[in-house]
Amino acid sequence: MSAGGQEPVPDPVRRIVHVDMDAFYASVEQRDNPALRGHPVAVGGIERGVVAAASYEARVFGVRSAMPSKRALRLCPDLIFVKPRFDVYRAVSQQIRAIFAEYTPLIEPLSLDEAYLDLTDHLNGRTATRIAQEIRARIFQDTGLTASAGVSYNKFLAKIASDQRKPNGLFVIPPEAGPDFVAGLPIGDFRGIGPATAARMQAHGIYNGADLRRQSLDFLIARFGKAGSYYWNVARGIDSREVKPDRIRKSIGAENTFFTDLRDIDLANKELEVLANKVWRHATRSETRGRTVTLKVKYGDFRQITRARSLARVVADEQEMLAIAQDLLIPVFADPQGIRLLGITLSGLEGGGMAEPRQLGLFDDEKGDDTEN
Repeated sequence: MSAGGQEPVPDPVRRIVHVDMDAFYASVEQRDNPALRGHPVAVGGIERGVVAAASYEARVFGVRSAMPSKRALRLCPDLIFVKPRFDVYRAVSQQIRAIFAEYTPLIEPLSLDEAYLDLTDHLNGRTATRIAQEIRARIFQDTGLTASAGVSYNKFLAKIASDQRKPNGLFVIPPEAGPDFVAGLPIGDFRGIGPATAARMQAHGIYNGADLRRQSLDFLIARFGKAGSYYWNVARGIDSREVKPDRIRKSIGAENTFFTDLRDIDLANKELEVLANKVWRHATRSETRGRTVTLKVKYGDFRQITRARSLARVVADEQEMLAIAQDLLIPVFADPQGIRLLGITLSGLEGGGMAEPRQLGLFDDEKGDDTEN
């Protein structure tokens, strides 16, 4: 029931496609180096690094993106590490987005390797499924890479659908099938529900979409805050979010993982200088300024903290941003584990260049999800 006691009125039927490249970074490396084909490949650093992407051959062994490289090697001793080539990945991504633009101007990129497309008013006598097939064929023809696609009537279900036939697959969830499909979906597979939230839901007896749908809106809001309304709607196959070609940037950030844990604050401050320069250069290019500086610290045992400071005005320049970050570092630096990662983020943005979010660093333009598909 809705807040007014009635079931919601479904939105007008749209034709949404979610296109997701298959193991994008690793697939590009296998494409460009035939010796890597058929072998387990990880993009990232081997000594002190983290897996940025894993080929499907590596995933058989449990290797996943964001996994520490040493753990990945324990799972797959034959794993081949290759250094990331973000300039190449960006160039391929531009090729793919040019293909999308031939079919619709309503494109919402989520990262280098995935995007939503709204085809509702751009079918030209074809079905959305047919266009999704054409797009996948064009991507393979132009880049030699495979993509998976999901077709449905909203973004939530299109994203879920693109995961169903990976790799190199297509899955369609029509409007009449949406609610029943969601009912059988494990709660951990819901977009926006991570392991911690899934565990909280399971503690309330919510294990799948059907269990979620049985909960009242008041119950979900009381226990999950504003997200409760989102959970209540998607449990019924409803998602009113539009495909937005110009996503509002919320922050600009840079981070770096070190080969050796930092235990000297002077060295750490030097690293912050590099990160501050990278963030400020991007802010300058996009004519953007921000009011909040956030410091991210990950220790040698993988504990992670953030500290932030907000100003009543925008940060004046790179040196002020750096000084704030260095001040934030002082009280959290002394730790016996040392520091394996530092990051700086500028948020509370104002200015003209606020069209697409970006995180700079080792995982430049890597997906915000927990997994890379």
